[in-house]
Amino acid sequence: MNLNAHARTGYASAAAPVRSERDTEYAVFARVTHRMSAVDETDRAAFPALAAAVADNQRLWGTLAEDLMSPGNALPAALRGQLVGLAEFVRKHTLRVLAGKASVAPLVDINTSIMRGLRGQAEATS
Repeated sequence: MNLNAHARTGYASAAAPVRSERDTEYAVFARVTHRMSAVDETDRAAFPALAAAVADNQRLWGTLAEDLMSPGNALPAALRGQLVGLAEFVRKHTLRVLAGKASVAPLVDINTSIMRGLRGQAEATS
C-alpha cells in the first residue's frame, strides 16, 4: 500500500457522515418524541421523566417558533403561520400534561407528523 492510499484509509473511518438540515431536525424531533412516548403516563413514579421529556419538547418548539418568526426564514408565510400555531398549541398542551389534565399523545402525534413531513412522506388521508 502506498503512502497516499494508507492516508486515505486512515482518515476515511474518521470522516463523519454529512447531515442535511432536515436530517438534523428529524433527528432532534425523533429523539424528543421517543422520550415522550417511552414514558408510562399512568406510573406516578415516571412523572419526572415525563416532565423532562415534555419540557424538552417545549424547548424544541419554542426554538422552532423563534426561527419561524425571524425575518430570514425562507418557508412560505402561510406554512410559517400554521407551524407557529402548532407551537402555541404545544405550549398550552404541555402545561395541561404537566398539570395531569391531558395526555402526551397529541404531542407525540404532532411531532410524528412533522417527522413525516421532514422525510417527505405524505400522510395518508382518512
